[in-house]
Amino acid sequence: MTDTSIADILAIAAHRDDIEQTCGGTLLKMKSLGWRTAILDLTQGEAGTRGSAEERSAEAAAAAKILGVSWRQALDISDGRVENTYENRVKIVRALRQVRPRVVILPYWTGRHPDHYTSSTLGYEACFLSGLARLDTGAPPHRPFKIIYASLYADVRPSFVVDITPYIEERHQSLMAYASQYQNQLTGSGLFVPEEEIRERTFAEARHYGLLGGVRYAEPFVQKEIGLVDDVLRIPVQSI
Repeated sequence: MTDTSIADILAIAAHRDDIEQTCGGTLLKMKSLGWRTAILDLTQGEAGTRGSAEERSAEAAAAAKILGVSWRQALDISDGRVENTYENRVKIVRALRQVRPRVVILPYWTGRHPDHYTSSTLGYEACFLSGLARLDTGAPPHRPFKIIYASLYADVRPSFVVDITPYIEERHQSLMAYASQYQNQLTGSGLFVPEEEIRERTFAEARHYGLLGGVRYAEPFVQKEIGLVDDVLRIPVQSI
């Protein structure tokens, strides 16, 4: 059977730069292993405190080059009003059926920003809907095999972490491609982390999760399913 997929792994998030913050290192790691990666941003960023939708589009394209993703698109769901509606689910279904990933990365299902946690449920339900043969979008049905949740900002014990040590600098570069968001400026100065602190904070978070996994830098994820082990002698991370 001919492989018609665009990518093996699709990361979905509410806003341009969410992926870079939460799982950019993992996309870099998977790319190095030979897997094809892709990003779907649900909004254009028109409601952000800083930057315009046009600026963030150009920055997202620059970040995508750094991450080495094979495909990146943004939907037209309203920024600041990501809602779990049938219409929005179908928009994601169209992207899923185009990219046809085996693995989907979603935001964790709780958090401060309503767009983030709504995107989690919205993405999950779209993944289910995408597998329904009688839903006609002009493309064959496709349901991802695995859904995992990027949990960097969640107060939750991760199911596993991914070693991103060799890619920590590139991950940082992809985030800083969003100059409209992270360069020091008067607009939003009371809300955004000062530019000189971003590197320290993001590296410290990655170092924390790296320590949990016995590596230098890592990104955390949660899966809802039970993990399966074939050989207990090959389970990584030392117990004592």
